[in-house]
Amino acid sequence: MKLARLPDGSPEIFHTLQGEGASIGTPAIFIRASRCNLHCVWCDTDYTWNWEDTPWQHQRDAEPGYRKYQRGEQTAVIEPEEIARIVRALPCKRLVLTGGEPLLQQRDWIALLDLLNTAEDPYAVEVETNGTLLPLPALDRHVTQYNVSPKLENSGNDMSLRIQPAVLRWFAASPKTWLKFVIAERQDLAEVLDLIETLELPRNQTIFMPEGRSPEILNQTRLWLADSCRDLNFRFSDRLHLHLWGPARAR
Repeated sequence: MKLARLPDGSPEIFHTLQGEGASIGTPAIFIRASRCNLHCVWCDTDYTWNWEDTPWQHQRDAEPGYRKYQRGEQTAVIEPEEIARIVRALPCKRLVLTGGEPLLQQRDWIALLDLLNTAEDPYAVEVETNGTLLPLPALDRHVTQYNVSPKLENSGNDMSLRIQPAVLRWFAASPKTWLKFVIAERQDLAEVLDLIETLELPRNQTIFMPEGRSPEILNQTRLWLADSCRDLNFRFSDRLHLHLWGPARAR
């Protein structure tokens, strides 16, 4: 399967704390898939999709020295058996399958989890997804929690790509699902509330989180968003990993 590659050439598999969402602060092993079917302008894992010779835009385009990535340099091709060996060596029983968009490689995840997730010694398995692809039944049976982050207009993706009503309704009907919306501006709240009403999404399984790739940017949003979560009766999530370690990869 195709995983993101760390600067040292190894696949991006690391033991850390979950930094956001319903499991914030929980120790977990992250496995980061390469490739994504959406291209968010504020994405903090743009090395999984923003390849040379592609037309996609990113907020960092104006930064001196920023350039699109070489696909081969950022991709580790690795068999599920090797991933299982790396994971078993780490002292943790919670996996987070992330990306990119991990549901683009479902057959490989199924092969991996069939190796790892035995009835005698199960893993808790979180899947972080943008909510545009349905999980296969063989994958769903392994999953403990879906962290579904539907993208808003602030992502720069066309609505026809980022919002798939039938898929979101499937996730909304699952007791495993937490919906997480990334909020950049106050007007984003109106967009989210309209989606919740139109698609009948569960408010008690919905989280608002500030957008930001650094603590400084987060601090511009999180206080007023926390107030809004209190007033509107929604759960709030910060981005713990950024406050602890900044934008460093694999911490």
